[in-house]
Amino acid sequence: MYQRTESQMILPGDFFLPFGGKLAEDNRWVLLAQIIPWWKLEEKYAKNFKKSLKGQKAVSIRVALGALIIQERLGTDDRETLRQILENPYLQYFLGLPEYQYRRPFHHSLMTHFRKRLGGEIIDEVNEWIALEESSRKDSEPQDRSDDDDDQDGGASAETSGQSAQQQPKQMELTNEGELLLDATCAPADIAYPTDLSLLNQAREKLEQIIDIMHEPERGKSPKPRTYRERARKAYLAVAKQRRVKPRTMRKAIGKQLRFVARDLRIVAGLAETSSLTRLSRRMYKELLVIQELYRQQQEMYDKRIHSVPDRIVSITQPHVRPIVRGKARANVEFGAKLAISVVNGYVFREHLSWDNYNEGNTLQAAVENYRARFGFYPKAVLADQIYRTRENLRYCKENGIRLSGPQLGRPSTDQQEQKKIAKADASMRNAVEGKIGEGKRSYGLGRIRAHLQATSETVIGLQLLVMNLEKRLRVLFLPILKWLISRLTVRLPVSP
Repeated sequence: MYQRTESQMILPGDFFLPFGGKLAEDNRWVLLAQIIPWWKLEEKYAKNFKKSLKGQKAVSIRVALGALIIQERLGTDDRETLRQILENPYLQYFLGLPEYQYRRPFHHSLMTHFRKRLGGEIIDEVNEWIALEESSRKDSEPQDRSDDDDDQDGGASAETSGQSAQQQPKQMELTNEGELLLDATCAPADIAYPTDLSLLNQAREKLEQIIDIMHEPERGKSPKPRTYRERARKAYLAVAKQRRVKPRTMRKAIGKQLRFVARDLRIVAGLAETSSLTRLSRRMYKELLVIQELYRQQQEMYDKRIHSVPDRIVSITQPHVRPIVRGKARANVEFGAKLAISVVNGYVFREHLSWDNYNEGNTLQAAVENYRARFGFYPKAVLADQIYRTRENLRYCKENGIRLSGPQLGRPSTDQQEQKKIAKADASMRNAVEGKIGEGKRSYGLGRIRAHLQATSETVIGLQLLVMNLEKRLRVLFLPILKWLISRLTVRLPVSP
């Protein structure tokens, strides 16, 4: 059962504090509560529930999304997030509570359900609402001034104004405005660095647990199959504890673990004939399927003496994670989701997200079309890396009157100095998208995704981009106050005679 909350915004002065006092209206959580369009989200969130009066009352969208935003902004886990909400009245106001309360508004286990219910699509829509609201506000200001000028002139006829209104959409389509900044990065998952030997050892240990559970009904009736777990453990530690392992020694150790895993898989298949697999939990059954595919991949690489295979599994608990080759100095290979983003006027948009590696140059045309759908016109320039300068992208940008950053094709032109100035200006403007990626990884948890499921991980990535845009909006709101303070400090006081 889902019951809609009151759409009327609670003012900070009306928030009841039992120990006296009032909330500061310029607090960041108070301002964030006024920025987010909660009423728009009510309609989408209510569709996830059945229209019935039975069952427990569901948590409102403001509490669900607000708790996730607090978690990503503070960088806390589920339990610590509830503690912070319980201790801070500003956080309770941000969640839409009418007064300060001493009990927690929900159980910490519901945070996982919030991430599942919201999903990446709803988070992306909220992100675009917030980012586009600022741009639409800026666009409306010069239009209002032009309307005032027309009223002052008084000579413009209704026919002329009608023609200008009809010509405006065509002009919006023909003119290019703004710059689109593109780049891609990897959002690493919170997993240990995977090696073939460690993955096979984990698979063997999990198979031994599965064998123990499946043999439990036959305990005392038939002897337990021998798994040689102690011998396999010693063989693994003999190599894992070495600081430097020769390739021949490593290959021999991997071969031993492959044979142990194959033996355990045959035992599980034999026990499945007498004991049902329903004794296993859903998590263990899923891990069993992952281990079977992992064994097939490792055996194929061992037989062919190769080190890569399509859709390679690097984590048993998170089988959706894939290795992403980035070629960076710090880490040549990262394990997580590859994320393509765009930055417009300081706001971040998610263009493409995939757990498989892809060429980010193929996302340029889709990103440009998304830019046109958001703002109504093509960008004047696209600032991106060299990998985006493919023949198809260059032809596409030329047809739509878009300048793609980088040197022009063909022979060098005579005006080399001017091109160097443009290239230097493009490189300085491109620092914004690099800075956003660094900001997300250092301050907002984009450098380590702690969610385990694929759907919840994508939701967390979207939430981090949303929090970055919310902080950008807060800086825009505080800018007039900062300018006023600077003007007050710079005013020279009259000198006394």
